Amino acid sequence: SVHRIRGELRPGEAADAYRQELERFFGPGVPQFDLVLLGLGADAHTASLFPFDPLVREREAAVGVSLPRLDRGNRVSLTFPAINHASEIVFLVCGAGKARAVQQVVQGARDPLRLPAQAVARAKVTWLLDREAAGALL
Repeated sequence: SVHRIRGELRPGEAADAYRQELERFFGPGVPQFDLVLLGLGADAHTASLFPFDPLVREREAAVGVSLPRLDRGNRVSLTFPAINHASEIVFLVCGAGKARAVQQVVQGARDPLRLPAQAVARAKVTWLLDREAAGALL
């Protein structure tokens, strides 16, 4: 099944609607997706969970709204409790512009507030990288 976030709604409404949809499908508690497919930003954000956003620290809610910034609006996202509860987690990352972020997330000092992708449960992660994105690991 596909469970989309209704981006045409205002962020708070979209988050509430998504929470309700997930609860209808999965039941109460943290949902367990079979697969969560993630990208990675050059700043090591993932799933619209950006560096230093309080949503990175969320420990209970499955869905949240990021803080607005000048370079982007609010974003509705799964939070790390839901992401890490998935059966499988895959990062798909392409391009040389992401190489430093990949290296920092995989090999760098642990600092998930600065490098949000580090908050993803490493034991469950499969990384699919093109040669350029993997460049700093080689």
